[in-house]
Amino acid sequence: MASELVKKTQSITTAKDMRESTQLIMKPYANWEEYLTPAPLSIAILGELVFISSSTDFSINKNPPKDGYKHIKYPESFRACLMQVCNSGWWAFNEAHKNMDQIRLHTSTVPAYMKTAVKILFQGSDEVVQALLPDQLENIRVIADDCVQLACAAEQKFTDVINIIQELLEACVNAEHFYGEELNEIKRKLEEAKMREQTSREANERSKKAMKTMEKELADAQEKYSKAIDSLPSGWEMIGMDFVEGIIESATSLTNGLMSVTTCPDSQMCQASTMKDTCDNTGVKDDAADEVDKINIISKSGEILRAAEILGKFIKGEDIKWKKLYDQKKKKTNTDFAAEQFKRIQSDLQRSPDCAPKQEALRLCETGINICQQLAEYAPEGQCSKEKTAEIICDWKALIKSARAFDSKSKNATKSPSMTSKPPMMYQQENKTEGSGKKSASQRATENAHFRIEQTRAQLDKTRETYEKCVENMEKNQKELTDILITMRKCEVKEIDFNTTIEMLVKGMDAMGRVKEQWEKMVRFFQMVSNIVKVSLNKTLHNFVTTSEKTQKLSYNAKLFSKDQLYNQAFQASNIASLVHMISETYTEVSTKYLMDRVSSLGKLMAMDKSKPEFEQERRQLQNGCDEAQKGILQLVIKNKKAFESSADARLEKIEGELLAILPAAAPEETKAIKEAVVAGMTEEEESNYC
Repeated sequence: MASELVKKTQSITTAKDMRESTQLIMKPYANWEEYLTPAPLSIAILGELVFISSSTDFSINKNPPKDGYKHIKYPESFRACLMQVCNSGWWAFNEAHKNMDQIRLHTSTVPAYMKTAVKILFQGSDEVVQALLPDQLENIRVIADDCVQLACAAEQKFTDVINIIQELLEACVNAEHFYGEELNEIKRKLEEAKMREQTSREANERSKKAMKTMEKELADAQEKYSKAIDSLPSGWEMIGMDFVEGIIESATSLTNGLMSVTTCPDSQMCQASTMKDTCDNTGVKDDAADEVDKINIISKSGEILRAAEILGKFIKGEDIKWKKLYDQKKKKTNTDFAAEQFKRIQSDLQRSPDCAPKQEALRLCETGINICQQLAEYAPEGQCSKEKTAEIICDWKALIKSARAFDSKSKNATKSPSMTSKPPMMYQQENKTEGSGKKSASQRATENAHFRIEQTRAQLDKTRETYEKCVENMEKNQKELTDILITMRKCEVKEIDFNTTIEMLVKGMDAMGRVKEQWEKMVRFFQMVSNIVKVSLNKTLHNFVTTSEKTQKLSYNAKLFSKDQLYNQAFQASNIASLVHMISETYTEVSTKYLMDRVSSLGKLMAMDKSKPEFEQERRQLQNGCDEAQKGILQLVIKNKKAFESSADARLEKIEGELLAILPAAAPEETKAIKEAVVAGMTEEEESNYC
């Protein structure tokens, strides 16, 4: 039954399943329908600025900067400045549509390269892998680098528009066209724009740190493998493979977590920073860790949980298996392996800045080490008092519950799927081991399956709740933007004064800023893909080529581990590309249906004679078109929300349907402990400490 469970789990965690799971979990954080909501407003505002530019003209060059204007070309003519804004906006939306369509086409080819890479890894000899795999990985890297350039180019176009509007508003302030409240309001808006630019710079710095962290951790995976295997007792093949799987799982969680840092709204990313000057429930003051540090810490939850589960091998009900615990030949306690892993993780954690997740992870490691020491103390004699036995078992149960809660927090913060597949080489090797008649440690998968199912259910519920809030927030923003469009449509020529013009400029700067933020995130997506591939080519492939075929305690040797690493890293790169492909398809669909006709209309408007009646007709058509675009995007959001809910339900139904059918019912106390652990990891109270 245990073997069947492993196979069932593998069948519902295929590469396709994991891509879809990642898209589900990341949906609230990569929701381009929401990000595109300001786009029709931006175009409508540009259309109004074209219309306004037909009114009285004046100079804004009364108090020019000492070094002159950097972005405004015609400071002597306010009308010409407005047309410059419109023209740059027109180019921005054209560039965005063209580049996103190219990104869509580029990312659609990644799965083919991934399939070829997998075929080479599965069927190729060492020489074939060394000769052919780099080309496939290089193809993915080239796509990523090309997409970085495309995203950067689009981002720069929106930056140009924002810079022109900012400088135009500053010129108006310096020309003393504002007084009193109006002056203060414009200054405040300009300050907000500068703060947004500062936030953008901070996000770029955070992204650079994330890349360096990921590169180091992925490169160190081989060293972690070697350290774990060196301390592995003989006859512990399956235990060792389970723990090594935890190392690979930690690398996956790290990648997903750093991807979430890239995609999460800055408002959510800043939650943790608000805790810096307060005491949290761990008593840690002056939180020195940023989001990247915390993701790196909590991504080790898989290794901690696996180490804690190893101790369960020696506990049956309310008794300790003393005979299995102590190796009489070597005079050594078999829990020394788990103790070594806790100490290694503890040592890794010590290098991280102080924060609540670090303290919790260290506390788990300390508890694990303490249990191992107690078992080692009594193991030679093979017994201890009933009271001491009960105490050790109670401590272990508390450790498992806390480790599961920490792992749930990790899955929540890193946006990593709870159900994961075994790496291909490991899965093949386990099947060979089981086929040879050796006892499999996969029986623990039975105990773990109920936990993973409950964790998946809670995770999808949390994702559904987060997405619901995102949609509610989008609908609220939609109403505000629609109100602005309605106000603009009511404007007549006589009502359009200078203040109205400035108000529209401010709104336009804000709307363009929101669109630009998403292009910045797109740049970071592809930087991450490129970085993963570079690590694969520079370090992991090198490890594979240079690893000797020396006899090891584990039949799953270092070369097979390197193959799994290469697969995992290539899959993570293609997984991100798949997510971006989903985003680019949405963008292209929305842009084609709702934006580009309006952009074309804007271009026509700029070229028309403003004194002719056709101009007013085209203006009204653009206004109405933008209004329809707002409604169309809202309908798309509602449609995608329903599709998301249907996919989430189908995913959970598939997992439960496949696994619960073959799983024995869990004991009531075990079910209760699992639910408590998962709930503790998915609550919002401590969420700001972990993401």
